[in-house]
Amino acid sequence: MSGLSQLGPEVIALGAIWYVVFLFSTTCHEGAHALVAKWGGDPTAFEGGQVTLNPIPHMRREPFGTIAAPVLSYLLSGGGWMIGWASAPYDPAWQQRHPRRAAWMALAGPAANFTLMLLAAAGIRAGMALGYLRAPEVANYTHITEAVQPAGGAAFAATLLSIAFMLNLVLGTFNLLPVPPLDGNSAVTLLMGRNTALKFMDWTQTSGYGMLGLIVAWFVYGRIFNYIFPVALNLLYPGANYGR
Repeated sequence: MSGLSQLGPEVIALGAIWYVVFLFSTTCHEGAHALVAKWGGDPTAFEGGQVTLNPIPHMRREPFGTIAAPVLSYLLSGGGWMIGWASAPYDPAWQQRHPRRAAWMALAGPAANFTLMLLAAAGIRAGMALGYLRAPEVANYTHITEAVQPAGGAAFAATLLSIAFMLNLVLGTFNLLPVPPLDGNSAVTLLMGRNTALKFMDWTQTSGYGMLGLIVAWFVYGRIFNYIFPVALNLLYPGANYGR
């Protein structure tokens, strides 16, 4: 509960930036799922009003994951991180009829996050070219708000772009892990034949391993991210040579 004792104006202001980025990123993720599902013939999420960049329908569907969890995780981490979740409904019968379309629908969410990450990277590079931002001296993912640093009165832009870049990198790569209930569990069926894909989906959806999958993914991802993070920064800052 150490984060609660450190609650002050700066932590609250940083939390507001975190929440705006989190909510927008999550909305884009779920909106992308809903849109691609509609394109593929499943109007379930569309009819639920989730083909939108308006966060309200997504918040109504998952109030704990989009409101309570992000706020609590931020406070309990002392202003270091924010995590949460949302979801878009789909028709399981449609997924059984069109497993490949469902797989592309699953990939749409991480693709939206990677798009946002690239837009943040473009903003960072533009800020550096103009002399307002600079690369961090040390690659340390425990300080996610320091993926880029201000070089002249651009603290807000540096914080916003750092969070947008790193959070969407995390959301995109984490959701690609091929375990239920993450998007990668459906996306991986693109590598399978139709019958194998249907058997795989049936097994993962009826096995009850969803919570176990999340726990395994969380611990495995921590190790994987130690490699993903420096690679991402080295691509963002060519020649920086950040170590692992």
